[in-house]
Amino acid sequence: MANSGLQILGFALSLIGLIGLIVGTIMPQWQMSAYVGDNIITAIAMYQGLFMSCAFQSTGQMQCKVYDSILQLDSSLQATRALMIISIIVTVAGLGVACMGMKCTNCGSDDKTKKTRTAMTGGIVLLVGALCAIVACGWFSNRVIRAFYDPFTPVNTKYEFGAAVFIAWAGAFLDVMGGAMLAASCPGKKTPSKYPIAASRPPSSSKEYV
Repeated sequence: MANSGLQILGFALSLIGLIGLIVGTIMPQWQMSAYVGDNIITAIAMYQGLFMSCAFQSTGQMQCKVYDSILQLDSSLQATRALMIISIIVTVAGLGVACMGMKCTNCGSDDKTKKTRTAMTGGIVLLVGALCAIVACGWFSNRVIRAFYDPFTPVNTKYEFGAAVFIAWAGAFLDVMGGAMLAASCPGKKTPSKYPIAASRPPSSSKEYV
């Protein structure tokens, strides 16, 4: 049977990972202007996220604009947004299932074996949610790298990684660690007795005479 401390640690890591996924998804700093080339203009920094694009001026002011239509976005950005939203929803569901199966809670069944299997199921769901976030971050990162090294991309439109990508990566890996700890809550097998139980002899119906 899994240790309750390991389950609590896995749940806490997954909860922190969920916060990282939400913060990373909302932040507009998924990619930022790359200052490359001879003519570098640092007065305005451009940021692009999954839901909006922002312009940060050297005076400290930031102006953001939400994307008007989803159909105007390229397919990779749409897929990244969808995968991150799915990852958050699946992670929330996994935390709910894991909470019912933890040994320190009174939710769900009183059977320890069923609670352990429920916690293991929640851990597997968390791993699926983390996998969606990892695929989304990897897809977006590959898109940024290819555009950066593309010789046909204008110098003033090249971007590099922003802080939101790293926050989303960190949240996904925390979900992997927490989900793995909860998924390790497999019910233990009962070890058979080393010495077999002697079968009781039925009473003899016939009397022995000397």
